[in-house]
Amino acid sequence: MSIAFNANPDELMLAVSKGRILEQALPLLARVGITATEDPDKSRKLVLDTTMPGVRLLVIRATDVPTYVEYGAADLGIAGKDVLMEYEGSDYYEPLDLGIARCRLAVAGLPQHAESGGRTRVATKYSKVAREHFARQGVQAEVIKLYGSMELAPLVGLADRIVDLVDTGNTLKANGLVEFETICEISSRLIVNKAAMKTKHKRVSAIIAALRKVVNDDG
Repeated sequence: MSIAFNANPDELMLAVSKGRILEQALPLLARVGITATEDPDKSRKLVLDTTMPGVRLLVIRATDVPTYVEYGAADLGIAGKDVLMEYEGSDYYEPLDLGIARCRLAVAGLPQHAESGGRTRVATKYSKVAREHFARQGVQAEVIKLYGSMELAPLVGLADRIVDLVDTGNTLKANGLVEFETICEISSRLIVNKAAMKTKHKRVSAIIAALRKVVNDDG
């Protein structure tokens, strides 16, 4: 059940993850009238006022966005589909694919490990997604949780394969790895706290509609 901590009826808190998503989300938000009054790259503040009265931005780690939204500390959020797939909760709405920060979640490894026979060791920070993916294929996978430098795992014998985000594939190639398969295409999604959708319906719905029009116009 959602717990709406941000219960101010006149205020909306929008959580956005740092990095690439924030960089691509800011121009999109600006087109619907939401512009931070301070440069997020220069400000030390984690909560920023915007040009839209009563709307503030909460700039946090990507993996924390669904948590803040589900528990009502933020009314809306923007997060990558990879984060949402890995997140254990689901007590929020996901009304819109914003079509930004596109990439793919893929399985990769050294060319000689293209065929997975028997038990496979998989290094990834997406342990939930990886387990479900290999289970669907009937492959016994030992999942090793890592948080960075994923490409190193096959090179030093820690794992046979990795599951990670891939954009151009240049990092894989530079480390002698190849992409075996795509698990799913990834983009950033708008998510909404369920309680806020009821108690702040008019304002939340207006933002969703405005963003949907921008996304549709971009085609």
